[in-house]
Amino acid sequence: MARKGTSTGDGKRHTTIREVAERAGVSVATVSRILSGTYPAAPATRAKVMRAVEELDYVANHHARALQGTTRKSIAIIVNSVISPHYAHVAQGVQTQAAEDARLCQIGTTGGDAERELAMVQFMREQHPEAVILVGNVNADDEYRARMSRYAHALAAIGSRLVLCGRPPLGPDAPAVVVEYDNTGGAFAATGHLLSNGHRRILYLGRRPGYTTADARIEGYRGALAAYGVPHDPGLEADGTFERFEGYRMMQERLAAGAPDFTAVFAANDQIAAGARQALLERGLTVPGDVSLVGFDDLPPAADIDLTTVYQPHEELGRTAVRLALEHARNGGPPPHTVLGAHLVIRGSVRPVVPA
Repeated sequence: MARKGTSTGDGKRHTTIREVAERAGVSVATVSRILSGTYPAAPATRAKVMRAVEELDYVANHHARALQGTTRKSIAIIVNSVISPHYAHVAQGVQTQAAEDARLCQIGTTGGDAERELAMVQFMREQHPEAVILVGNVNADDEYRARMSRYAHALAAIGSRLVLCGRPPLGPDAPAVVVEYDNTGGAFAATGHLLSNGHRRILYLGRRPGYTTADARIEGYRGALAAYGVPHDPGLEADGTFERFEGYRMMQERLAAGAPDFTAVFAANDQIAAGARQALLERGLTVPGDVSLVGFDDLPPAADIDLTTVYQPHEELGRTAVRLALEHARNGGPPPHTVLGAHLVIRGSVRPVVPA
Protein backbone atom coordinates (compact mmCIF):
# COMPACT_ATOMS: atom_id res chain seq x y z
CA MET A 1 0.00 0.00 0.00
CA ALA A 2 1.33 3.43 -0.90
CA ARG A 3 2.29 5.58 2.07
CA LYS A 4 0.05 8.64 2.40
CA GLY A 5 1.34 12.08 3.30
CA THR A 6 4.83 13.17 4.23
CA SER A 7 6.61 13.47 7.53
CA THR A 8 9.04 16.09 8.81
CA GLY A 9 11.70 15.90 11.46
CA ASP A 10 9.24 16.92 14.17
CA GLY A 11 7.18 13.81 13.49
CA LYS A 12 4.15 15.69 12.19
CA ARG A 13 2.43 14.30 9.12
CA HIS A 14 1.52 16.71 6.33
CA THR A 15 -1.03 16.14 3.59
CA THR A 16 0.31 16.02 0.03
CA ILE A 17 -1.15 17.69 -3.02
CA ARG A 18 -1.74 14.20 -4.49
CA GLU A 19 -4.05 13.35 -1.58
CA VAL A 20 -5.99 16.54 -2.21
CA ALA A 21 -6.33 15.63 -5.89
CA GLU A 22 -7.53 12.11 -5.04
CA ARG A 23 -10.09 13.41 -2.54
CA ALA A 24 -11.41 15.97 -5.04
CA GLY A 25 -11.35 13.56 -8.00
CA VAL A 26 -9.19 15.82 -10.17
CA SER A 27 -5.59 15.88 -11.38
CA VAL A 28 -2.65 17.16 -9.36
CA ALA A 29 -2.12 19.85 -12.00
CA THR A 30 -5.71 21.07 -11.57
CA VAL A 31 -5.29 21.37 -7.79
CA SER A 32 -2.01 23.27 -8.24
CA ARG A 33 -3.50 25.72 -10.72
CA ILE A 34 -6.63 26.38 -8.67
CA LEU A 35 -4.63 27.00 -5.50
CA SER A 36 -2.26 29.34 -7.32
CA GLY A 37 -5.19 31.28 -8.78
CA THR A 38 -4.04 30.77 -12.36
CA TYR A 39 -6.72 28.31 -13.50
CA PRO A 40 -10.20 29.37 -14.70
CA ALA A 41 -11.90 26.31 -13.20
CA ALA A 42 -15.61 25.63 -13.18
CA PRO A 43 -17.21 26.65 -9.87
CA ALA A 44 -18.08 23.03 -9.05
CA THR A 45 -14.49 21.90 -9.63
CA ARG A 46 -13.07 24.71 -7.56
CA ALA A 47 -15.56 23.95 -4.77
CA LYS A 48 -14.49 20.27 -4.71
CA VAL A 49 -10.83 21.20 -4.51
CA MET A 50 -11.31 23.79 -1.75
CA ARG A 51 -13.46 21.35 0.23
CA ALA A 52 -10.73 18.73 -0.01
CA VAL A 53 -8.11 21.30 1.07
CA GLU A 54 -10.16 22.15 4.16
CA GLU A 55 -11.01 18.54 5.04
CA LEU A 56 -7.39 17.42 4.74
CA ASP A 57 -5.97 20.60 6.31
CA TYR A 58 -3.60 20.98 3.36
CA VAL A 59 -0.87 23.62 3.42
CA ALA A 60 0.86 24.06 0.07
CA ASN A 61 4.53 23.10 -0.32
CA HIS A 62 5.21 22.89 3.42
CA HIS A 63 7.84 20.12 3.30
CA ALA A 64 9.40 21.25 0.03
CA ARG A 65 9.91 24.78 1.28
CA ALA A 66 11.39 23.55 4.55
CA LEU A 67 13.88 21.30 2.70
CA GLN A 68 14.84 24.11 0.35
CA GLY A 69 15.45 26.48 3.26
CA THR A 70 13.31 29.14 1.58
CA THR A 71 11.19 30.00 4.59
CA ARG A 72 11.90 33.35 6.26
CA LYS A 73 10.83 34.50 9.68
CA SER A 74 7.84 36.75 9.12
CA ILE A 75 4.74 38.31 10.62
CA ALA A 76 1.47 38.58 8.67
CA ILE A 77 -1.18 41.23 9.25
CA ILE A 78 -4.67 41.20 7.75
CA VAL A 79 -6.76 44.38 7.90
CA ASN A 80 -10.05 45.60 6.48
CA SER A 81 -8.39 48.44 4.58
CA VAL A 82 -5.06 50.22 4.19
CA ILE A 83 -6.76 53.55 3.45
CA SER A 84 -8.29 54.03 6.89
CA PRO A 85 -5.93 55.92 9.26
CA HIS A 86 -6.77 53.44 12.04
CA TYR A 87 -5.61 50.37 10.10
CA ALA A 88 -2.65 52.21 8.61
CA HIS A 89 -1.31 53.19 12.04
CA VAL A 90 -1.80 49.69 13.48
CA ALA A 91 -0.06 48.19 10.45
CA GLN A 92 2.84 50.62 10.90
CA GLY A 93 3.21 49.45 14.48
CA VAL A 94 3.32 45.82 13.34
CA GLN A 95 5.91 46.65 10.69
CA THR A 96 8.09 48.62 13.12
CA GLN A 97 8.13 45.88 15.77
CA ALA A 98 8.63 43.14 13.17
CA ALA A 99 11.66 44.99 11.82
CA GLU A 100 13.12 45.41 15.30
CA ASP A 101 12.73 41.66 15.82
CA ALA A 102 14.38 40.92 12.43
CA ARG A 103 11.14 39.69 10.86
CA LEU A 104 9.69 40.47 7.48
CA CYS A 105 6.11 41.72 7.33
CA GLN A 106 3.30 40.62 4.99
CA ILE A 107 0.01 42.51 4.70
CA GLY A 108 -3.35 41.66 3.17
CA THR A 109 -6.76 43.34 3.06
CA THR A 110 -10.27 41.93 3.26
CA GLY A 111 -12.63 44.85 2.74
CA GLY A 112 -14.52 43.45 5.72
CA ASP A 113 -15.51 40.34 3.74
CA ALA A 114 -15.51 37.14 5.84
CA GLU A 115 -14.83 34.84 2.87
CA ARG A 116 -11.88 36.93 1.77
CA GLU A 117 -10.58 36.91 5.33
CA LEU A 118 -10.71 33.11 5.30
CA ALA A 119 -8.83 33.02 1.99
CA MET A 120 -6.23 35.47 3.29
CA VAL A 121 -5.62 33.46 6.46
CA GLN A 122 -5.19 30.31 4.38
CA PHE A 123 -2.80 32.11 2.03
CA MET A 124 -0.77 33.55 4.89
CA ARG A 125 -0.66 30.15 6.58
CA GLU A 126 0.99 28.73 3.47
CA GLN A 127 3.81 31.25 3.94
CA HIS A 128 4.40 29.93 7.47
CA PRO A 129 4.57 33.22 9.39
CA GLU A 130 5.22 33.13 13.10
CA ALA A 131 2.01 35.05 13.68
CA VAL A 132 -1.08 36.09 11.74
CA ILE A 133 -2.56 39.31 13.14
CA LEU A 134 -6.21 40.07 12.36
CA VAL A 135 -7.31 43.68 12.83
CA GLY A 136 -10.79 45.06 12.40
CA ASN A 137 -14.23 45.69 13.80
CA VAL A 138 -16.31 42.53 13.46
CA ASN A 139 -19.77 41.11 14.05
CA ALA A 140 -18.81 38.65 16.82
CA ASP A 141 -21.63 36.13 16.38
CA ASP A 142 -21.39 32.36 16.89
CA GLU A 143 -20.28 31.78 13.30
CA TYR A 144 -17.45 34.29 13.72
CA ARG A 145 -16.26 32.67 16.94
CA ALA A 146 -16.29 29.22 15.36
CA ARG A 147 -14.35 30.50 12.34
CA MET A 148 -11.76 32.27 14.50
CA SER A 149 -11.33 29.15 16.61
CA ARG A 150 -10.61 27.13 13.46
CA TYR A 151 -8.04 29.73 12.39
CA ALA A 152 -6.35 29.62 15.79
CA HIS A 153 -6.08 25.82 15.90
CA ALA A 154 -4.97 25.56 12.25
CA LEU A 155 -2.18 28.08 12.82
CA ALA A 156 -1.14 26.51 16.11
CA ALA A 157 -0.79 23.17 14.30
CA ILE A 158 2.08 24.59 12.24
CA GLY A 159 3.69 26.47 15.14
CA SER A 160 2.18 29.86 14.31
CA ARG A 161 -0.01 32.15 16.42
CA LEU A 162 -3.32 33.86 15.71
CA VAL A 163 -3.50 37.36 17.18
CA LEU A 164 -6.83 39.16 17.46
CA CYS A 165 -6.05 42.86 17.45
CA GLY A 166 -8.87 45.11 18.62
CA ARG A 167 -11.17 42.08 18.65
CA PRO A 168 -12.72 40.24 21.62
CA PRO A 169 -11.32 36.96 23.01
CA LEU A 170 -12.72 33.65 21.80
CA GLY A 171 -12.71 31.76 25.10
CA PRO A 172 -10.24 29.61 27.04
CA ASP A 173 -10.09 26.77 24.49
CA ALA A 174 -8.89 28.85 21.52
CA PRO A 175 -5.09 29.37 21.27
CA ALA A 176 -5.37 33.03 20.24
CA VAL A 177 -3.46 36.03 21.57
CA VAL A 178 -5.73 39.05 22.17
CA VAL A 179 -4.77 42.74 22.28
CA GLU A 180 -7.65 45.20 22.77
CA TYR A 181 -8.38 48.87 23.42
CA ASP A 182 -10.49 50.07 26.31
CA ASN A 183 -13.25 51.25 23.99
CA THR A 184 -15.87 51.33 26.73
CA GLY A 185 -13.72 53.33 29.14
CA GLY A 186 -12.75 55.81 26.44
CA ALA A 187 -16.36 56.37 25.42
CA PHE A 188 -17.37 56.81 29.05
CA ALA A 189 -14.69 59.51 29.45
CA ALA A 190 -15.75 61.33 26.26
CA THR A 191 -19.43 61.34 27.19
CA GLY A 192 -18.59 62.26 30.78
CA HIS A 193 -16.67 65.30 29.52
CA LEU A 194 -19.77 66.54 27.71
CA LEU A 195 -21.97 65.82 30.71
CA SER A 196 -19.61 67.66 33.07
CA ASN A 197 -19.94 70.68 30.78
CA GLY A 198 -23.70 70.69 31.35
CA HIS A 199 -24.84 68.86 28.20
CA ARG A 200 -27.80 66.54 28.66
CA ARG A 201 -29.05 66.09 25.09
CA ILE A 202 -26.09 64.27 23.51
CA LEU A 203 -26.51 62.80 20.03
CA TYR A 204 -24.56 59.57 19.43
CA LEU A 205 -23.44 58.93 15.83
CA GLY A 206 -22.25 55.48 14.78
CA ARG A 207 -24.46 52.88 16.42
CA ARG A 208 -23.90 49.50 14.75
CA PRO A 209 -25.49 46.66 16.74
CA GLY A 210 -23.52 43.42 16.80
CA TYR A 211 -20.16 44.94 15.89
CA THR A 212 -17.64 44.73 18.69
CA THR A 213 -16.03 48.17 18.56
CA ALA A 214 -19.32 50.00 18.03
CA ASP A 215 -21.04 48.03 20.80
CA ALA A 216 -18.23 48.76 23.27
CA ARG A 217 -18.28 52.49 22.54
CA ILE A 218 -22.02 52.88 22.81
CA GLU A 219 -21.89 50.91 26.06
CA GLY A 220 -19.53 53.55 27.44
CA TYR A 221 -21.82 56.34 26.21
CA ARG A 222 -24.87 54.80 27.86
CA GLY A 223 -22.91 54.04 31.02
CA ALA A 224 -21.89 57.68 31.40
CA LEU A 225 -25.48 58.83 30.95
CA ALA A 226 -26.56 56.44 33.70
CA ALA A 227 -23.72 57.54 35.99
CA TYR A 228 -24.86 61.18 35.67
CA GLY A 229 -28.53 60.27 36.12
CA VAL A 230 -29.47 61.26 32.56
CA PRO A 231 -32.27 59.11 31.07
CA HIS A 232 -31.28 57.05 28.02
CA ASP A 233 -33.10 58.24 24.89
CA PRO A 234 -32.80 55.78 21.94
CA GLY A 235 -33.94 58.63 19.70
CA LEU A 236 -30.56 60.26 20.25
CA GLU A 237 -28.67 57.33 18.70
CA ALA A 238 -28.10 57.17 14.93
CA ASP A 239 -27.03 54.07 13.01
CA GLY A 240 -24.04 54.24 10.68
CA THR A 241 -20.64 52.86 9.80
CA PHE A 242 -17.30 54.41 10.73
CA GLU A 243 -16.67 56.49 7.59
CA ARG A 244 -16.62 60.25 7.11
CA PHE A 245 -19.40 60.24 4.53
CA GLU A 246 -21.57 58.34 7.02
CA GLY A 247 -21.03 61.04 9.64
CA TYR A 248 -22.09 63.60 7.07
CA ARG A 249 -25.17 61.54 6.12
CA MET A 250 -26.30 60.94 9.71
CA MET A 251 -26.04 64.62 10.59
CA GLN A 252 -27.68 65.78 7.37
CA GLU A 253 -30.65 63.49 7.99
CA ARG A 254 -30.92 64.68 11.56
CA LEU A 255 -30.89 68.35 10.61
CA ALA A 256 -33.32 67.78 7.75
CA ALA A 257 -35.86 66.50 10.29
CA GLY A 258 -35.97 69.86 12.10
CA ALA A 259 -34.03 72.17 14.38
CA PRO A 260 -31.37 70.44 16.50
CA ASP A 261 -32.83 68.80 19.61
CA PHE A 262 -29.33 68.21 21.00
CA THR A 263 -26.56 70.46 22.29
CA ALA A 264 -23.67 68.06 21.80
CA VAL A 265 -22.55 65.14 19.62
CA PHE A 266 -20.46 62.12 20.50
CA ALA A 267 -19.17 60.60 17.25
CA ALA A 268 -18.00 56.98 17.43
CA ASN A 269 -14.77 57.92 15.63
CA ASP A 270 -13.00 60.98 14.27
CA GLN A 271 -14.01 60.28 10.68
CA ILE A 272 -17.68 60.40 11.67
CA ALA A 273 -17.01 63.58 13.66
CA ALA A 274 -15.41 65.27 10.63
CA GLY A 275 -18.37 64.40 8.41
CA ALA A 276 -20.87 65.58 11.03
CA ARG A 277 -18.96 68.84 11.49
CA GLN A 278 -19.10 69.49 7.74
CA ALA A 279 -22.88 68.99 7.72
CA LEU A 280 -23.29 71.35 10.69
CA LEU A 281 -21.20 74.07 9.04
CA GLU A 282 -23.17 73.78 5.81
CA ARG A 283 -26.33 74.50 7.82
CA GLY A 284 -24.74 77.62 9.32
CA LEU A 285 -24.13 75.99 12.71
CA THR A 286 -20.77 76.38 14.42
CA VAL A 287 -18.66 74.03 16.56
CA PRO A 288 -18.60 74.58 19.50
CA GLY A 289 -20.70 77.77 19.36
CA ASP A 290 -23.95 76.00 18.50
CA VAL A 291 -23.07 72.33 18.96
CA SER A 292 -20.25 70.75 20.97
CA LEU A 293 -18.52 67.78 19.37
CA VAL A 294 -16.26 64.95 20.54
CA GLY A 295 -14.75 62.07 18.58
CA PHE A 296 -12.76 58.92 19.19
CA ASP A 297 -9.29 57.71 18.03
CA ASP A 298 -7.24 60.95 17.83
CA LEU A 299 -6.34 60.30 14.21
CA PRO A 300 -6.35 62.72 11.25
CA PRO A 301 -8.14 65.08 10.92
CA ALA A 302 -8.76 65.46 14.69
CA ALA A 303 -5.96 67.95 15.42
CA ASP A 304 -6.64 69.92 12.22
CA ILE A 305 -10.25 70.62 13.21
CA ASP A 306 -9.42 71.21 16.91
CA LEU A 307 -11.49 68.16 17.90
CA THR A 308 -11.71 66.95 21.48
CA THR A 309 -11.35 63.19 21.19
CA VAL A 310 -10.18 59.95 22.79
CA TYR A 311 -6.58 58.99 22.11
CA GLN A 312 -5.86 55.36 21.38
CA PRO A 313 -2.30 54.02 20.95
CA HIS A 314 -2.78 52.57 17.48
CA GLU A 315 0.86 51.90 16.68
CA GLU A 316 1.43 50.47 20.15
CA LEU A 317 -1.47 48.09 19.49
CA GLY A 318 0.42 46.71 16.47
CA ARG A 319 3.75 46.57 18.30
CA THR A 320 2.20 44.81 21.30
CA ALA A 321 0.53 42.26 19.03
CA VAL A 322 3.92 41.26 17.57
CA ARG A 323 5.71 41.19 20.93
CA LEU A 324 3.07 39.05 22.63
CA ALA A 325 2.84 36.60 19.72
CA LEU A 326 6.61 36.01 19.68
CA GLU A 327 6.79 35.76 23.47
CA HIS A 328 3.96 33.25 23.54
CA ALA A 329 5.63 31.19 20.83
CA ARG A 330 8.84 31.07 22.91
CA ASN A 331 7.36 30.58 26.36
CA GLY A 332 4.07 28.78 25.81
CA GLY A 333 1.38 28.80 28.48
CA PRO A 334 -2.09 30.34 28.22
CA PRO A 335 -2.43 32.86 25.38
CA PRO A 336 -2.07 36.42 26.74
CA HIS A 337 -4.94 38.91 26.73
CA THR A 338 -3.97 42.58 27.05
CA VAL A 339 -6.16 45.70 27.15
CA LEU A 340 -4.44 48.99 26.26
CA GLY A 341 -5.67 52.16 27.93
CA ALA A 342 -7.17 55.25 26.27
CA HIS A 343 -7.39 58.85 27.45
CA LEU A 344 -9.23 62.04 26.58
CA VAL A 345 -7.48 64.75 24.55
CA ILE A 346 -9.16 68.09 25.22
CA ARG A 347 -9.08 70.63 22.40
CA GLY A 348 -11.51 73.35 21.38
CA SER A 349 -14.68 71.60 20.18
CA VAL A 350 -16.61 71.59 23.47
CA ARG A 351 -18.01 74.51 25.43
CA PRO A 352 -20.16 74.55 28.56
CA VAL A 353 -23.90 74.83 28.24
CA VAL A 354 -25.04 78.38 29.00
CA PRO A 355 -28.03 78.31 31.40
CA ALA A 356 -31.21 79.75 29.92
